[in-house]
Amino acid sequence: MGLVLLAHAAAAASAEAVSPAAPPPAPATRIVVLMQLDGAIGPASADYVRRGLALAAQKGARLAVLQLDTPGGLDASMRSIVKDILASPVPVATFVAPSGARAASAGTYILYASHIAAMAPASNLGAATPVAIGMPTPGRPDAKPDDKKEKGTESAPDAMTAKRLSDASAYIRSLAQLRHRNAEWAEQAVRESVSLSAQEALQKRVVNIVAQDVADLLMQVNGRDVEMDRGTVRLATQRAQLLVFEADWRSRLLSVITEPSLALILLMIGIYGLLFEFSSPGFVLPGVVGAICLTLALFGLQMLPVNYAGLALILLGVAFLVAEAFLPSFGVLGLGGIAAFAFGAVLLIDNDAPGFGVPLWVVALSSAVSALFIIVVAGMAAKARHRPVVSGVTTLVGTTGELVEFADGEGWAQIQGDYWRVTGTGDLYAGRRVRVSGVQGSALQVAPEGQEAAAARA
Repeated sequence: MGLVLLAHAAAAASAEAVSPAAPPPAPATRIVVLMQLDGAIGPASADYVRRGLALAAQKGARLAVLQLDTPGGLDASMRSIVKDILASPVPVATFVAPSGARAASAGTYILYASHIAAMAPASNLGAATPVAIGMPTPGRPDAKPDDKKEKGTESAPDAMTAKRLSDASAYIRSLAQLRHRNAEWAEQAVRESVSLSAQEALQKRVVNIVAQDVADLLMQVNGRDVEMDRGTVRLATQRAQLLVFEADWRSRLLSVITEPSLALILLMIGIYGLLFEFSSPGFVLPGVVGAICLTLALFGLQMLPVNYAGLALILLGVAFLVAEAFLPSFGVLGLGGIAAFAFGAVLLIDNDAPGFGVPLWVVALSSAVSALFIIVVAGMAAKARHRPVVSGVTTLVGTTGELVEFADGEGWAQIQGDYWRVTGTGDLYAGRRVRVSGVQGSALQVAPEGQEAAAARA
């Protein structure tokens, strides 16, 4: 037994003597995924963040950084991003950068939902009051939340305003409590639309870090403990490999077609392309382009907060313009169609969020193009109505042929290579040359060739 212990001791001493000369094990690669979100928060932004967080989880990243610069956006898209951050197995740091960037409105909620909130110098956040078309916001002249009706009840707009503010303030307060940040200021940002600079946000415990850039951010968060659903996680971001997640073609396409102005333009191209194809069959190209544009427009609109009254006005305006092309309304339907289209385009997007309205110049241009298109189509239709008939049985009047058989005032004749049932009087028999003088029902009226000319001379 003593020999065995000595042998183990000698082996241990030998291992200790050799171990310093052995190469150290290669450290595991530390990965940090960087997502860059610049612009209004919309369906494309939510899709991009979801894919980025999925990549971070797949790569086993130590941290996912969302570099943010936004004026705000859609409530539904913001809540989708917040849900993805809360469910992420990878810690998320939202970094308002570069210097001069902002996390206004929807960006403030995303910042509060993140495990780590950081800002670059000279950046700002806040003004998180929810807005929608027709909704009076605090601080505006038409905002009178304390006004009551004579019976002491709130008016419908004020009641809706109060509901929106209560829901939004409770939502951001719950995020602040979850991340142990300043809940009082968060509620002020919603109810009073206040904002903070980066240094003020750090002093008021709204954010955790003020960093110059992403490298500085990773250096400051290294070794920081973060509370996750699975427990406390210590971040290890020193000398980490930074993996930038670029938006793929799907996210880029979604970003393009969910831009309200382009969605409206695609809708008009689709409608007029199909209208042109139906009015002039055979061109094919307008129908194909119209169908594709209309499909893309409907896909983009179904992801946006569409006001269906506005969409109905647009369709009604198009119907009036089309009717103007074919009915003698002396311009009444045309003017009504342009007015309905313009009002519908203004009301199309049921949200006043930055970046999600249809500019007035786009409305004016679309209305002018619509009127011009209908004028052109109406002119083509008028010309087509005045053209001489070039096909059909009536075009056979005056042509000549030969009787194949004839008896009792009717028979068959070969005229312009086809066989036609004919009727007539006079000296008619098989093999006689005849001339078509008219149409009676489904038969042609014929007379012996030369007889009509002689009658005319007489």
